[in-house]
Amino acid sequence: MTYARTEPTDQEPDIRARPPLVREFLLVAGLFLAYKFGRQAANGHVEEAFRNAGNVWDLERTLHLPGEGAVQGLLLHSQPLIHAANTYYAAVHFPATALFLVWLYWRRPRHYVRSRRVLAALTGAALVLHLLFPLAPPRMLPAAGLIDTGQVYGPTVYGQTPATDTMANQFAAMPSLHVGWAVMVAVGLIVATRSRWRWLWLLHPALTLLVVVGTANHYWLDAIVVGAMLAVALAVFRLPPSARTAPARQPRPDLRGSVEGSPVPAYAGGGGPGAFASAGPSLSFGAVGGSAEPADGADAGSRAPARAGAAR
Repeated sequence: MTYARTEPTDQEPDIRARPPLVREFLLVAGLFLAYKFGRQAANGHVEEAFRNAGNVWDLERTLHLPGEGAVQGLLLHSQPLIHAANTYYAAVHFPATALFLVWLYWRRPRHYVRSRRVLAALTGAALVLHLLFPLAPPRMLPAAGLIDTGQVYGPTVYGQTPATDTMANQFAAMPSLHVGWAVMVAVGLIVATRSRWRWLWLLHPALTLLVVVGTANHYWLDAIVVGAMLAVALAVFRLPPSARTAPARQPRPDLRGSVEGSPVPAYAGGGGPGAFASAGPSLSFGAVGGSAEPADGADAGSRAPARAGAAR
């Protein structure tokens, strides 16, 4: 007998849970533009950003966190390595998150809705913190003694004069959305898939953390704060019960009640092979044991004389 599988399997997407494509595109694009304009509106608080940077640096030393320079020192041993780190910082952040959302939308619609809500909430909360707590990154802080690897080795996404940079707010280091989005991508894919290799997605946030610290774009505390914010968002926006586990594969009964098509011997009911050979079409099979019973009392009249003869 073959037993039913109990582990979750990759189910087909539930198209009923998939939101309208045009609406989702406009919604995600609108949220992204609102965030970009919000970051630019928070730009310009130079003195406050450097004062906060000094406080964060001192707090990290008080907490005995490892110095950001230790990670940068490892990257600076190889120019191709530091160039790869700069490229990862500049080129992976947005495309990886966009591909994550597109794949979820197409293959795991219920997980997509939750992930989009979590990312929107996390990004909105990060924007509020950028407005309330402008922070210069460690590459700008003289006390840190770190190198702006993007400007020295390239590539970089930031202008050379942070105070007048119209493309990005360079004083929005806390929290690190590079780390927050990367952790959400890994968590979302681990929850939404069932491959034994799915835990390798944790390499994405791990590499992102090393990159943002090693390139001196973020402090350790930037990653710690965004991790706490993401945990709150994940707790608030929980998966619906129907999407938390994939349905198990059900057994397939055959005509004689076997599981997954395993045969049941004709003599399992105890009547012997010969009894079934002469039974003909008047016999039907039981649901479990395969025993034979006369069908619908069709031969009731012929059975009565037989019993009488047997009694004599």
